[in-house]
Parts: sequence; C-alpha cells; structure tokens
Amino acid sequence: MPLTFATAGKKAFICKIKGKDDVRHFLGSLGFVEGEHVTVVSEMGGNMIVNVKDTRIAISKTMANRIMVADA
Repeated sequence: MPLTFATAGKKAFICKIKGKDDVRHFLGSLGFVEGEHVTVVSEMGGNMIVNVKDTRIAISKTMANRIMVADA
C-alpha cells in the first residue's frame, strides 16, 4: 500500500519506491530506501510528516504515494 494509507503512529516497512530514476534517487537521499522502517507522525494540508532513520521529514502526498509500505 502507498505510504499515504499508513496509520499515523504505526511503524511500517518500505517495500518499494516507485517513479523515475531521479525521483527514486531523491527519495533515497532523504532516507527512503527499501528495507527501512518509516512512521507517519502527522498529516496536514496535503503534506505528511514522517520519521525515517531517526529524522523527521515533511513530504508531499504525491511523493508519499510513490513509497510502497507494509505493516511492520
């Protein structure tokens, strides 16, 4: 499921990153890599705040839809 469907406060496991090479590289540089755990902190105004690799990052829902996760 896309990261946008993940429940806030629950840890999820990144399965796949979709998109073109430049998008996958950009998300990878932020810490969104396959095999990493991610937690949705909050969702507001079309953006999401997530915890990945002990860092809080704000991303748009468009970018979050490219991150496929499974429950941890």
